[in-house]
Amino acid sequence: MSSEADIAVDGENSDVSTETAAPVTEVDIDSDLDDSDDDLIEEGEIAGDYLEQLLDVLDFDGDIDLDVEGDRAIVSIDGGDDLTKLVGQKGEVLDALQELTRLAVQQSTGERSRLMLDIAGWRAGRREALSVLGAEAAARVLETGEREELAPMTPFERKIVHDAVAKVDGVSSESEGAEPSRRVVVLKD
Repeated sequence: MSSEADIAVDGENSDVSTETAAPVTEVDIDSDLDDSDDDLIEEGEIAGDYLEQLLDVLDFDGDIDLDVEGDRAIVSIDGGDDLTKLVGQKGEVLDALQELTRLAVQQSTGERSRLMLDIAGWRAGRREALSVLGAEAAARVLETGEREELAPMTPFERKIVHDAVAKVDGVSSESEGAEPSRRVVVLKD
């Protein structure tokens, strides 16, 4: 390879030394996003393997679906009989299984996991119901001007209600109290 290159400029050939030209570096703007998605996909696969083994031990059937939503790996188990037993009353068993799964991922990767586990569509249904609850509470507070305290909720549930209230102009929400009695309060601005 020679140290000079012929470059056509306005139809003429010109000798330009490649030593004076800066090297061209290709920058991949999405590389950080791709790495993040790859990490979340890996989290989901580790969680899926862990949950598959757990379902086998417990003798439950179910299809495991992996997805990435925002900055979280989402793992869903659907399609089996009696999966509601793995949800428990008010999602307590589901929350415990989610924490165990997060610990299994953390043990494998060395990084704290924020993955979300859903079983039999319970969390998705709960999300929809809480969004409606938040929007309805916001509408009532907007109309009456009086603050409204909702029932105690988990951090997951409170976040959904806060998001729903934030979509309504003229009202805001905050959390009050200590766990496990922490609740959302909706206020007129």
